[in-house]
Amino acid sequence: VQLQASGGGLVQPGGSLRLSCAGSGSTFSSNDMGWFRQAPGKEREFVAAISRRLRTSYGDFVKGRFTISRDNAKITVYLQMNSLKPEDTAVYYCASAQTSYASRWLTSYDSWGQGTLVTVSS
Repeated sequence: VQLQASGGGLVQPGGSLRLSCAGSGSTFSSNDMGWFRQAPGKEREFVAAISRRLRTSYGDFVKGRFTISRDNAKITVYLQMNSLKPEDTAVYYCASAQTSYASRWLTSYDSWGQGTLVTVSS
């Protein structure tokens, strides 16, 4: 699976962004799809994941602010981010895993997109 993330940018605190991840490959629709993020000087952390049956999981810090979704016909996964905070500033990566339970574990994911930068600042 090849992945291309987009939609990052500069947004003010409290604002919203929608990230997209366009995929290719015959296994996209059967794989878990996830979003991770990495801030400068920090480890990559789990943000959200969605299984082929639309089961979802979220990082603890999300607290209802983000929503992951997928459109298998368009081979695309989305991350709607609302109520953004400065601490959400990071490079966001989409990834694909050959699991089926919306894995939150980084080691499950074997295909990665190039990342898109999200900056939350006034």
